[in-house]
Amino acid sequence: MTLTDTVWDAIVIGTGVGGGTAGRALAEAGQRVLFLERGPAGHRAERNGLSDVFVPEGRLARGLWPEPMTATIDGQTTKFYAPLGAGVGGSSVFYAATLERPERHDLDNSLLRPHPTQGWPTGFDAMAPWFDRAARLYHLHGTPDPLSADAPLPLGPPPPLSPTEAALFESLRAAGLHPYHAHTAIAHTLGCLQCLGSKCPRNCKQDGRSAGVEPALATGNAVLIDRAEVTRLHGHARIDTVEARINGETRQFRARNVVLAGGALNSPRLLLRSASEAWPDGMANRSGLVGRNLMFHLNEMFALWPPRGTSDSRASKAIALRDLYHHDGDRLGMIQAMGIRASYGEIVHFLNLMLARSALRGVPGLKQLTRLPAAIAARLFGHAQIFVGLLEDLPYAENRVLPGPALAVDYRLHPELLTRRRTFRRAISQALRGQRRALLGMGPELNYGHPCGTLRFGLDPASSVLNADCRAHGVANLWVADASFMPSSMGVNPSLTIAANALRVADAIQRTPCPD
Repeated sequence: MTLTDTVWDAIVIGTGVGGGTAGRALAEAGQRVLFLERGPAGHRAERNGLSDVFVPEGRLARGLWPEPMTATIDGQTTKFYAPLGAGVGGSSVFYAATLERPERHDLDNSLLRPHPTQGWPTGFDAMAPWFDRAARLYHLHGTPDPLSADAPLPLGPPPPLSPTEAALFESLRAAGLHPYHAHTAIAHTLGCLQCLGSKCPRNCKQDGRSAGVEPALATGNAVLIDRAEVTRLHGHARIDTVEARINGETRQFRARNVVLAGGALNSPRLLLRSASEAWPDGMANRSGLVGRNLMFHLNEMFALWPPRGTSDSRASKAIALRDLYHHDGDRLGMIQAMGIRASYGEIVHFLNLMLARSALRGVPGLKQLTRLPAAIAARLFGHAQIFVGLLEDLPYAENRVLPGPALAVDYRLHPELLTRRRTFRRAISQALRGQRRALLGMGPELNYGHPCGTLRFGLDPASSVLNADCRAHGVANLWVADASFMPSSMGVNPSLTIAANALRVADAIQRTPCPD
């Protein structure tokens, strides 16, 4: 029997943290799983980063999303390559492997000021066991947040701190803050820190491939087809067939259940492309919310110097703190080390990223001129460490992924977001008073690696796309296991929440009778 003749228990579209995790759980439960991945299989252990490659074929061969994204922000349109993956493991093979649990107030909506969302249909206590399972699956290590009143995640012991990390921990504690060892799925060695933003040549990072797809394939119950671009879903009250373009040919696959895990930017695009007479505005789109309520985080980056006299050691990924997670009732976010030392190369890269998204991006030769200010900044910063504050974004229906053949988004920076950003920057400066620090960047910086919210789940079909189990309203066998399900962006990196929810979705699939 061929792959197209087989009726699979589940087809998983996308192999990132969500798809890989859900597919593994289903395969380990004995279900026959077919992974469909647009990008190439590639190799897990290879040196390959988010490099400046501008040829679509070359990007795809490296596991990068091949086409640029068009972003219209407050009416100004730019075009650039977003930090997205297209290969086995998806974007997670390039991620920094920070998997932090959200706060109770992120999921239980009565604790802080109201925000424009009906909230999470599953609260913190219902999600807690899934966070624990995901932490074990991804082999997280670190130390508990000293400010949390909830039981900590199951964490492995972290490695010893470097002299720079130890000095920064002590100076932050002396300032009255509460740093802890960040929760990561990567070993904190000098070699492993070189994996941040790139594939890991040493197999030391847990991601959608190493913690998801590969263990699923090892069960013998799963099959992977790479370079398979899913173009359309066919069906009405259930998905009948999944259509994909493979080696220039259109092929159709059948399954009892379909798990959509193409990411918060691409999953809604597939549903919008799957319009039919039964679904004229796009599959599962009776609410009109498919692709809407797009959220990111806002990055607030700053340099922090260790106390004078500290020996110059490696870049730090170890430090996190939640003292400013919420402030006087405002939803802000956590702060974490980025694993970046303020050296010349990193500063050049950061300046060029800013330039690529600015109105000056088309000026010939301007990219080369970033070297001089980078050299001056590197001399000024010495061995400062780069930190980022992740400011929570909130959902607005007009912020959305646009329909069409190319990846495009339309987004407005709402006044309340800009007000909270000013609050966050002031709070960071006040909290670090007495420390040698420098806020980096002037204007708001959207974190394009953290899109979420475009297929939000909820209890009311009129105001959500998915039900509480992340099954599409009106489509009995369509499930979603990526960041698009989130009704709010929270104040942490979304990876652990994606993995936890993917495990929850896989469990719901197994508990739900197969539709006829």
